[in-house]
Amino acid sequence: MKLRIITLSLLLTFAGFGTANAQDPKAQSLNELLRLVEQGRAGENRENRTREQEFRNNQANQQRLLNEAEARKRAEEQRSVRLETEYEENEERVAVQTEAFEKRLGSLKELFGVLQQVSGDTRSFLDDSLTSAQYPNRGEFLTALAAKMGGSAELASIEEMERLWFELQREMTESGKVAKFQADVVSADGSTETRDVVRVGAFNLISDGKYLKFEGGRVTELPRQPGQARFVDSTSDLVTASSGMVPFALDPTRGSILAAYIESPTLQERISQGGLVGYIILGLGALGLLIALERLISLTLASGKVSSQLKSNKPDKGNALGRVLMVAENNPGIDREALELKLGEAILKEQPSLNRGVGFIKIISVIAPLLGLLGTVTGMIKTFQAITLFGTGDPQIMAGGISQALVTTVLGLVVAIPMVLLHTVVASRSKRIVHILQEQSAGIIAERDEGGNA
Repeated sequence: MKLRIITLSLLLTFAGFGTANAQDPKAQSLNELLRLVEQGRAGENRENRTREQEFRNNQANQQRLLNEAEARKRAEEQRSVRLETEYEENEERVAVQTEAFEKRLGSLKELFGVLQQVSGDTRSFLDDSLTSAQYPNRGEFLTALAAKMGGSAELASIEEMERLWFELQREMTESGKVAKFQADVVSADGSTETRDVVRVGAFNLISDGKYLKFEGGRVTELPRQPGQARFVDSTSDLVTASSGMVPFALDPTRGSILAAYIESPTLQERISQGGLVGYIILGLGALGLLIALERLISLTLASGKVSSQLKSNKPDKGNALGRVLMVAENNPGIDREALELKLGEAILKEQPSLNRGVGFIKIISVIAPLLGLLGTVTGMIKTFQAITLFGTGDPQIMAGGISQALVTTVLGLVVAIPMVLLHTVVASRSKRIVHILQEQSAGIIAERDEGGNA
């Protein structure tokens, strides 16, 4: 009896749980529970029948879809076979047409290959040619022609081949002309202005007495012009000339020699490379040159006066020989030894003025090469220091020390050699005058001796 009551309680509990979930009222008795169970079974049967019907309907629909997919597959397979057949037939026709094309092309194939190569080479040549400054945008056609000839399916037309021939012929013709035209010129300061430009063949461009260069499709002034005036003067003459022959400094390398020439340092730049030692050498050289010139002028005038005194019997104290002769004239009664001493003293008084500055010129001639050697050693020290810090990868880092080493040596020799020559000339002139004084003094003493013996 207890088991039956527990079972009924569990059934009521489950029935209450199920009806609560189904939003139905709870069973209050066994009859209600039985009724609810029957109703649930009937609903489940209806749902099962509905699902079975849907499954049967879907099964029929799936069969229809399967049949349609298989039909499409068969159609695509047939289409694939047909396309493969057409592809093979097209391949055969292409091969036949290609063979016929090759036979008809014959030797023209080599011609078009050469045409393509010539188009590319001509484009690169015209890009750097000075004639392109007068006839711009010629390379675009050649680029298109070379690209067109790159494929074998398309050939160049007769008009295109004639134009290529025309461009080559025009380049050859213009390279032998001196032409004047207007072009936009970029000045050294960066400004652009339209000028009259003269083109000398394919070698040089000039305007307003200045050399120009053509680079990157632009005409620009050279950052530096040639230092020698004869080169610049020749450009002005050529610009203003209308006919006849005009001397002109032509660069046959189309700018290479001119570019290298303007990069060479000027005299002032060379001197500045010598540094402080170089300026000291030049200062001593200038000082020695001034002293040498002063000595040459003074000794030349003194030598002329002495020569005039040799021709005169009356002593003149305005020259060295006259002052020496006046010593003998002012002391007529003294003995030979006293006269000889007085004449020697007079000659010694004249020697400082005659030899003044000669020794300094000699010192400069000796010091100048030593200073040059000092600059050389200093420059080499700088070079080795640069090598120690930065290595030998960049020659420009070592260029300063090498320039000082070489320039100071040159400056020392340039100053020393003229100083040696000037010292020789000045010393010889001074010795000549002193020799005349000594000769005349000896003559006066000899005359006194002859007079005393008589």
